[in-house]
Amino acid sequence: MKKSTIEEIKERFDNDVERFSNLETGQVATIDATISLELITEASKRIVPNAKNVLDVGCGAGNYTLMMLSKVPNLNCTLVDLSLPMLDRAFERVSAVTNGKVEIKQGDIREVVLEDESFDIILAGAVLHHLRDDNDWETAFTKLFKLLKPGGCLMISDLITQDTELLNEYTWQRYGEYLEGIGGAEYRQKVLDYIEKEDSPRSMNYQLDLMKKVGFSKVEILHKNMCFGAFGGIK
Repeated sequence: MKKSTIEEIKERFDNDVERFSNLETGQVATIDATISLELITEASKRIVPNAKNVLDVGCGAGNYTLMMLSKVPNLNCTLVDLSLPMLDRAFERVSAVTNGKVEIKQGDIREVVLEDESFDIILAGAVLHHLRDDNDWETAFTKLFKLLKPGGCLMISDLITQDTELLNEYTWQRYGEYLEGIGGAEYRQKVLDYIEKEDSPRSMNYQLDLMKKVGFSKVEILHKNMCFGAFGGIK
């Protein structure tokens, strides 16, 4: 199947701002979304307790930054997303709860111009699965590593696969059953169809190995449930 283009992904999110402004509705198909959000933000706080600058990659309507601000107040926040309507909503919501500077940048994280070694914390929630081939993945992780200050952390919550095909089939079967339990067979097929068209997830092992390759000194697994995980690394 031909995968969605960046423009097609942007258009889908342009038209879904209201749903993604609420973690419960925006992430209903994501197993343990609230747990993973809590874990990656709390881990970030503990790794960089005196953080000043956070970058939210694929920020959507700002849920991850808002949770981060509940733990480390008044951060300077840089919000990056393909969708301008999402960025506008995120800017409105985040600006209301921080005295720090809030900046929005529309575009692909691989292309957006940002200063190297300028962020204490980078959050990437449900976004990296849109990357495609190995070069895309390495380019993105290299860029994120360069943007971090020494001692800073990249924390990821995302859709993942398994390296062993038999186990990958099993976890996705279980995920299908989970989706059917939420919304029936039609909902299950709808979600799996757009994942097939739009997403190219990689395993947690793949991403942790890549993080080590680009220079992260430590990598950590925080949570995993079937085809979703929360994990990260420290520069």
